[in-house]
Amino acid sequence: GYSAGYYSYKWAEVMSADAFGAFEDVGLDNEQGVREVGMKFRDTVLSLGGGVAPMDVFKRFRGREPKPDALLRHNGLA
Repeated sequence: GYSAGYYSYKWAEVMSADAFGAFEDVGLDNEQGVREVGMKFRDTVLSLGGGVAPMDVFKRFRGREPKPDALLRHNGLA
């Protein structure tokens, strides 16, 4: 029901915020760093799409499982 849908939505937010965190980690004003992270995002998340399990795709991009830290920070909770 509703709770399962809400959980899925929140988990997608965790993954999204953490993925964006990769760009923040290199510095959003660092054009070369952002370009490199963008290429890695393209080569993993965008290229692999539904052909690979979402957790595996994320781990290939970030090198680890998602963490909620970025979502908490973006929502002013950390």
